[in-house]
Amino acid sequence: MTNRIAIGLGLCIAAVFLADRLFLHMDLHILVGRRLLDLTEYLAFWR
Repeated sequence: MTNRIAIGLGLCIAAVFLADRLFLHMDLHILVGRRLLDLTEYLAFWR
């Protein structure tokens, strides 16, 4: 992954979170956090 792709991907992710915060009000950051917590617990089980 080049720096240009990484920066573009980071900007796209930031734009989605910003749009959610300003317009959608779906609390996407909380949903993503909970899913990441579930993923870490799942991976810890298989360790």
